[in-house]
Amino acid sequence: MATESSIIYTHTDEAPLLATYSFLPIVEAYAAKAGVSVQTRDISVAARILAQFGLADDALAELGALAKTPAANIIKLPNISASIPQLKAAIKELQEKGYDLPDYPENPTTDEEREARARYDKVKGSAVNPVLREGNSDRRAPASVKNYAKKHPHKNKPFADGSKTTVATMGDHDFKSNEKSVTIEADDLLRIVLETEGGEEIVLKDGLNVLAGEIIDATRMDAAALHGFLANALAKAKSDDVLFSVHLKATMMKVSDPIIFGHVVKAYFKDVFAQYGDDLEAAGLSANDGLGSILPGLDALDNGAEIKAAFEAAMADGPRLSYVNSDKGITNLHVPSDVIVDASMPALIRNGGRLWGSDGSEDDTLAVIPDSSYAGVYQAVIDDVKANGPLDPATIGSVPNVGLMAQAAEEYGSHDKTFEIETAGTVRIVNAAGDVLIEHDVEAGDIWRACQTKDVPVRDWVKLAVTRARASGSPAIFWLDETRAHDAEIIKKVNAYLPEHDTDGLDIQILAPTLACAYSLERMRKGEDTISVTGNVLRDYNTDLFPILELGTSAKMLSVVPLIAGGGLFETGAGGSAPKHVQQLVEEDYLRWDSLGEFFALVPSLEKYAEQGGVAAAKVLADALDRATGTFLDEDRSPGRKLGTTDNRGSHFYLALYWAEELAKQTDDAELAAAFAPLATTLRENEETIAEELIAVQGKPADIGGYYLPDPEKASDVMRPSKTLNEAIASF
Repeated sequence: MATESSIIYTHTDEAPLLATYSFLPIVEAYAAKAGVSVQTRDISVAARILAQFGLADDALAELGALAKTPAANIIKLPNISASIPQLKAAIKELQEKGYDLPDYPENPTTDEEREARARYDKVKGSAVNPVLREGNSDRRAPASVKNYAKKHPHKNKPFADGSKTTVATMGDHDFKSNEKSVTIEADDLLRIVLETEGGEEIVLKDGLNVLAGEIIDATRMDAAALHGFLANALAKAKSDDVLFSVHLKATMMKVSDPIIFGHVVKAYFKDVFAQYGDDLEAAGLSANDGLGSILPGLDALDNGAEIKAAFEAAMADGPRLSYVNSDKGITNLHVPSDVIVDASMPALIRNGGRLWGSDGSEDDTLAVIPDSSYAGVYQAVIDDVKANGPLDPATIGSVPNVGLMAQAAEEYGSHDKTFEIETAGTVRIVNAAGDVLIEHDVEAGDIWRACQTKDVPVRDWVKLAVTRARASGSPAIFWLDETRAHDAEIIKKVNAYLPEHDTDGLDIQILAPTLACAYSLERMRKGEDTISVTGNVLRDYNTDLFPILELGTSAKMLSVVPLIAGGGLFETGAGGSAPKHVQQLVEEDYLRWDSLGEFFALVPSLEKYAEQGGVAAAKVLADALDRATGTFLDEDRSPGRKLGTTDNRGSHFYLALYWAEELAKQTDDAELAAAFAPLATTLRENEETIAEELIAVQGKPADIGGYYLPDPEKASDVMRPSKTLNEAIASF
């Protein structure tokens, strides 16, 4: 178990995990000199799978318990929020490594298969964040990063005159329009039941504990209306001769959005599924998993070649698809986790409204976001850029975020309260007294979802928003729509809790998301900052959208989660680009991943450690690291973009060098200064040798022994190729 005076460093997945093999030995060595304890816990998708079957410790459960205590000090790196294709791939890799795991049962029919499916479903999607996030989010660009972006601005491309790029969304019969919401007056126990048209009652969810003041939402997406919308969107893309792309959130909304993705696949390949749908279903090839799973599975079918030809003919005849990777033939409809809206839409906007076609060329795009809850935010940015030109990183202001997420607030479309309705009837949420709180008439195929938002997180979120507004002097805008059922309940709480704080002289407003976005963009163009105070989903969207436009990436943000119990969770940025970086490393031993967010997270973590344990040297480490990170940025030591330049490993060396030099010259702790002086000298004197050793390995394939569960020794050898650096760190 974690001790009360330890920084817990999480092992996660993909590029962040590989970077950890390089950076963590430096952190551990430096921390040891200051008497700071650093422990690790593996919360990777592979480790979470193994834990579900008793083959590894359940580190996530342990950290979830720790997060509810004042002792928590957790550095959380980006992890895989596994889609079903990713989950299946991880299971296959683990099986090949000798772990006794069952296959993922797509359609369980036995108790054993249902049990296995239930275990795997605990790993699927955004399974980590709701467990660890026992506090709300404070995410912003550090001043050093913002200043660097102004000095070295990236390019946001303009939209061409007459650009046809636009967002298509339902607006009616979707989650937003069908939402109903109530605030619970007293602690209660709820049930979710489906009463069929024949009068049968099917219990969808029983024993749902709720607390006084908790908000309960429910809504449905009308499947028939979705089909009509998609048919129109496909026709529009074809008529306008633009690329067709869908943008969802199949990780966080791990139940609802893969189903929606499946509807999109079936809509695009309507004739194929009409003719061969039964064959595909019998073979366990689901549209929800995308073409990336269907096409390889056709080889096992007697008529597989015929079906494959039908898919190819449909693509040739249908609207042109956008491509995730045209070189590898990966379309927008291949893998649900490849079209994550919070990463894909900012990339589209930054690229002048263009995505990539089958030949790698760029073209205007119909961006399909079926649910209208937040689609208008992206349309607002597109409208602004079309009217006013691209945002200039050298001059624009910032849009930091205070996000409601504690205790699984607003976890829409995920977990155990989202259902694909099997038969027509009425879904009701009923309390212990038998009173109906919310009900919806549903048809077979509709997607019905409910979620919870407890009162304590909302109160804490309002407090954090006021705190940040006062500390920064910037306006704080609550992105809430009074015409939306859930937001109307949240607004009541915001108005009730704001008077608990001193808001004199502060600019605090409530605006609907589209208006809030337009207001923030107007201020950005004047070089002014505006805090976006948002719910959980918009927190995810905004903390990619604005940083990508401001900084070129969302990986360079400071992300602090003050836990309600008094501890701290320190997140290191987004991981949307992580898979591509791993592919590049394996192919040519070059890792472009930027660990800057990790450097930023470590500073407040060390400060928290000093506060928790009264270890003054930890604060000295933190202050020195903060200064070193500034030098790191000034010297432009982030990973380059091509072979022969400094990559992730080289960036860690330079951070280690600048950190050691700052520690050697600081005067707050003479013992630490003396300890680090020899290392600083060694690293500086051997700078050229170490840099050459790190670059020399580039250009050939690298073997890390696995994608989801790399071999620790192989991964360490790949990520620590400088003998001179390794010896210097080990011997000081």
